[in-house]
Amino acid sequence: MTGFAAVVLAGGAARRMGGVDKPDVPVGGLAMRDRVLAAVAGADPRVVVGPLADPPPGVLAVREEPPGAGPVAATAAGLAALAEAAGRTGPAAFAEPAGLVALLAGDLPLLTADAVDLLTRTVRAGGVDGALYVDATGRRQLLCGVWRTERLRAAVGRLAARRGGGLVGASMRALFGGLSVADVTWSGAGPPPWFDCDTDQDVRQAREWVR
Repeated sequence: MTGFAAVVLAGGAARRMGGVDKPDVPVGGLAMRDRVLAAVAGADPRVVVGPLADPPPGVLAVREEPPGAGPVAATAAGLAALAEAAGRTGPAAFAEPAGLVALLAGDLPLLTADAVDLLTRTVRAGGVDGALYVDATGRRQLLCGVWRTERLRAAVGRLAARRGGGLVGASMRALFGGLSVADVTWSGAGPPPWFDCDTDQDVRQAREWVR
C-alpha cells in the first residue's frame, strides 16, 4: 500500500470503560492504537491525534483543540498535521493532490493492512469521495474509512463555517453528509476489521478473536 496517509483518532474519553486511555488497552499483547498503526504501516505520514508521550518512529502526535473536543475537531487537527508534514518535508513525502487519507479510530484492534487496502482501492476505482466499512446491518462505521484528502479537508471547512468557526462537539455524520461514500462490506478471512471496542465486553471479544 502506497500513496496514502493515515490519521488515527485516539483521544476519546472512554466513559463506558471508566475513562481509561482506551487506545492504550492491550489486545493480544499490543495496545489497540499500535495495532491500528501497524495496519497502516505503509502510510506516510501517520498521525495520531490524542495523548501519546512517546510516538514511535515515523508517527506524528498532535492534539485536537481543545482536548476532548470530539472526533471532528480531532480530524481537523490530523489534517492540519498532514499539511504541516507536506510543507516541512516536501512533496516526496506526501503529495496531497494524489493523496488519500485513512481516517481511523484508535480502538480497532482487528484492523488489517488488507482491510485498509480494500478501502483505498474502492476509493481509487469508484470515483467517490470516500469509502466506509458497514456492518452486517448496513450501519456505517464512521471511523473506519479512507477519503480523498482534499475532499475531506473541504468538508471540515464547510462544517466549521456553518458552525461559526467551531467544531467542538460536531458529529461525524454532519461532516460526511455532503460527501459521496461507497459502503464496503468485509468478506475476507478473520473477524470484522471494523470492530471497535467501546466497552469492556468488546475488549474481551476482541481478545478472544486474536488468540
